[in-house]
Amino acid sequence: MSTPESQQAQPATGGEGANPSRFERFVDARFWNSRIVTVFVTAFALGMLYFVFTVPLEFYEQLAFATCCFLIALLFRRLQGRYATMVMIMLSVVTSGRYMYWRLTETTYWEHPLDAAWGLLLVSAEVYSTIVLLLGYFQTAWPLKRTPMPLPASRDEWPSVDVFIPTYNEPLTVVKPTIYAALALDYPPEKISIHVLDDGRRPEFKAFCEEVGVNWTIRTHNRHAKAGNINEALKITSGEYIAIFDCDHIPTRSFLQVGLGWFLRDKLLSMLQTPHHFFNADPFERNLGTFRKVPNEGELFYGLVQDGNDLWNATFFCGSCALLRRTMVEEIGGIAVETVTEDAHTALKLHRLGYTTAYLAIPQAAGLATESLSGHIGQRIRWARGMTQIFRIDNPLTGKGLKLGQRLCYLNAMMHFFYGIPRLVFLTAPLSYLFFGAHVIEAAASTIAIYALPHMMHASITNSRMQRSFRHSFWAEVYESVLASYITAPTLLALINPKLGKFNVTAKGGQIEKNYFDWAISRPYLFLLLLNLIGFCVGIAHIYLNWHVRSVVQTTVLNLAWTGYNMLILGASVAAASERRQIRAVHRVAMKMPVMLKFSTGRTLACETIDYSEGGVGVALPAAIEVPMHERVTVSLFRGDEEFAFPATVGFTAPGRVGLRFSAMTREQEYEFVKTTFARADAWTGWAEGRQQDTPLRGLSHVLTVGARGIGGLFEHLYADLRTSMKSRPVDVKKLKTKD
Repeated sequence: MSTPESQQAQPATGGEGANPSRFERFVDARFWNSRIVTVFVTAFALGMLYFVFTVPLEFYEQLAFATCCFLIALLFRRLQGRYATMVMIMLSVVTSGRYMYWRLTETTYWEHPLDAAWGLLLVSAEVYSTIVLLLGYFQTAWPLKRTPMPLPASRDEWPSVDVFIPTYNEPLTVVKPTIYAALALDYPPEKISIHVLDDGRRPEFKAFCEEVGVNWTIRTHNRHAKAGNINEALKITSGEYIAIFDCDHIPTRSFLQVGLGWFLRDKLLSMLQTPHHFFNADPFERNLGTFRKVPNEGELFYGLVQDGNDLWNATFFCGSCALLRRTMVEEIGGIAVETVTEDAHTALKLHRLGYTTAYLAIPQAAGLATESLSGHIGQRIRWARGMTQIFRIDNPLTGKGLKLGQRLCYLNAMMHFFYGIPRLVFLTAPLSYLFFGAHVIEAAASTIAIYALPHMMHASITNSRMQRSFRHSFWAEVYESVLASYITAPTLLALINPKLGKFNVTAKGGQIEKNYFDWAISRPYLFLLLLNLIGFCVGIAHIYLNWHVRSVVQTTVLNLAWTGYNMLILGASVAAASERRQIRAVHRVAMKMPVMLKFSTGRTLACETIDYSEGGVGVALPAAIEVPMHERVTVSLFRGDEEFAFPATVGFTAPGRVGLRFSAMTREQEYEFVKTTFARADAWTGWAEGRQQDTPLRGLSHVLTVGARGIGGLFEHLYADLRTSMKSRPVDVKKLKTKD
């Protein structure tokens, strides 16, 4: 209702039903939001960028321009806010655009076939990298940072939910905590139904499910693997919404309350995804000693990329820790089965029908990362092949239903997995000159420097600003170098024939009983490291023999610097293959919680936990308190005003801390322990606290240090394995000389 004052303030020509003037139509906000204006402004901006990219500058003019741009970027790097980030992105786009224009127009005139072959490979890899860089800026420049939407005050208005826990060959010990946590979900019992989708059809699972009161759901076949398993369950359930958890992903009790509110507000919302959080170290983190110090490989995607996708209504379904609206999933025929990445393909189908998706960057479940590097690589191969399959059979650039922003987000996700060949090219490109004298870039070393260095430095500091909490500088090169040799063939084969290959299940919950170096998995980057080492030695000799030719020395030094960097990146890759012992059947989770210890003497002690696992708990003791080994203790943990007691024995003691090993627990006690630990609403919210923010120089120093250590460790592993081989070699008794 408008007040008399507001009615008087309305201009006579602007009231309801009046014909607005041409000027008023021009300034109307709806006009500026129209497609015509968007196209005009975009065309004008691209025209200006093209002018900046192509304007010719002499050597010192380009040097001055690049220096000024970089100083401005360093200035804005100190400022807070998204607009400063946008300025840095624009400066990076300008320098990268100038580099690529110069690269494509002035450095691709090769005189010899060998130069042309290597040159085309390198320039193609650079074009790919620049496209991915620009798409990444578009995708992540403005994360939406969605917050939870509350459910109605009356629980009677809350919708019904089916919880699906698919499993195939995982042991019951891995799946039990997830089932217990699902039972602990803070939701009206009459509105939730829990289903363990057991494609292994195992009797022990049936017995356990019956004992704890959840549904053991099976089918008579295993067609389409996990996607088929879920689709069969859709046929026999009826909840309005579906919550899906991989069998090792333990949800917090607040999961449904945090996520369902958005579905009630947005009637077109088909799927809401939360992060995949892992409470154990992945192979990189364990083998390189970076757990909780350096963001792991997946944190960039779940911390920034998905949040950026959310702005463009392009959030991907990731197969677990997600909520879906049943009617919309059924409308697309259920979970997609045409590719091995059924999750992302399902989201694409939902987007094509005009439905929305959402992302909440709040960890509401935690699971197990792969234990070994070989298992990790196998998982990434499946992802790479699946995204390539989607690119071939349901390309997001074509077809109906998607907006431009969605198409570009999907395009970047799929192009990311084509990094295999470009990464291998970057790791070998300088060798073409050091071994064969091939000039892959037809320009003087100094000219290359004033164009290429600004491009790389701007990309580095801009990405560091945008990603500093989720990916440290230069670690992407390590991850890609480890995986490049393995994902190249599957992605190329999937491009040729999307039906090639088969679905593989990622193993979880394994153990590594002793330290060892995985010579088999590291073979590709050991070979690359050896090639670069030989090339480096050849380059040193080349400088010595051509010291009097300045241009040759400069070009050789440039290639030697590149080769040296590649060697250290490959050294870090080698270090990742040095598997460290992991004999714990269950992983400890670092977390501080109040705990009460009750001793057999009747004494009680209020303490704080250091860590916990399904097998025990570590406790910080007050000063001057000692607890004898093997003493029996009752451990009390708390959830709100509730106290839960667990029997334990002292298994480790040291000044200021004690390790308690749980005695055999009943089903009820196992359930209560999961409720008070893994299923706490705040279990994973402070996981990254205390971790250093990224800076490019710190990231570079760390990666190079790890690389140098990896090269040194390689010789240690070689020596140790040779000694072991010599000791285990059988003795030829006939050749032994004996004395009578």
